[in-house]
Amino acid sequence: MDAAVLHARLSDWFDDAARDLPWRLPSRTPWGVLVSEFMLQQTPVSRVLPVWEDWMSRWPAPADLAAAPAGEALRHWGRLGYPRRALRLHAAATAVVVHHGGNVPNSYAELLALPGVGTYTAAAVAAFAFGHRETVVDTNIRRVHARLVGGAALPAPALTAAEMKRAATLLPDDGPASVRWNAAVMELGALVCTARTPSCEQCPVLDRCAWVAAGKPAPTYVPKGQSWAGTDRQVRGAIMHVLRHTDSPVPLPLIRERPVDLAHGTPAAFEKLYGLHAPLEQLERALNGLLADGLAEETPRGLQLPA
Repeated sequence: MDAAVLHARLSDWFDDAARDLPWRLPSRTPWGVLVSEFMLQQTPVSRVLPVWEDWMSRWPAPADLAAAPAGEALRHWGRLGYPRRALRLHAAATAVVVHHGGNVPNSYAELLALPGVGTYTAAAVAAFAFGHRETVVDTNIRRVHARLVGGAALPAPALTAAEMKRAATLLPDDGPASVRWNAAVMELGALVCTARTPSCEQCPVLDRCAWVAAGKPAPTYVPKGQSWAGTDRQVRGAIMHVLRHTDSPVPLPLIRERPVDLAHGTPAAFEKLYGLHAPLEQLERALNGLLADGLAEETPRGLQLPA
């Protein structure tokens, strides 16, 4: 396969099709890119955009977030899910201030050393914030590579060394071109080469796709979606929703059991929690999990976000 053709076609397609996202603008900052990468983990762009904009308005630099209580990071994380990401981002901001003078470091190794930053995030920030040639491999990129080059409907259930080697082989040698390639392949996977209903007729490299040439064989496995309704994760999320919308500690009895009568009606956040009708043992598991993960703390007056 002629990689140069793929690079040129996807670059041209990206010129016209790329979404106008604030963390891609020339005015972006390395901090803004780092925040976006934390938020975009397992979360669609449409949900991230308003939260990212709020965060950048509140905390335009790492020092601003580091100076705020960790609980405020959790409060303004909203309903993005996986709130431990907010704590890790707060810890990363603190590390940037302590170890890097308040400036997000620009090397892969230094980025990887920040709390909550794994290999993908380090590569993505090094590439998209600083223009470095890094092999960036997220879910969308894995799927495009699997179809375009591997002829498979889906990539392997877990990232393999062979996938990383293939991605490195496809990466242009030129730094700016490599950054553009990473962004373009990622965008193609998000907009065209989607998991369930790919729009192959819109693909700029359709005639080069090994999966299409093979007759679009079916996946060799069925991806397992994460359940939500009735799970401990749902209960934890409902409790966190209560804490984010309450300025004072919440007495534990109000979480464990709905009062017969509240003087001024039941606040909406409590209604969501009570509407789950979670059994007491599940509520206790959720509470203990939040405390163990540092997402909440217990005071003599009740439960609250960490100080």
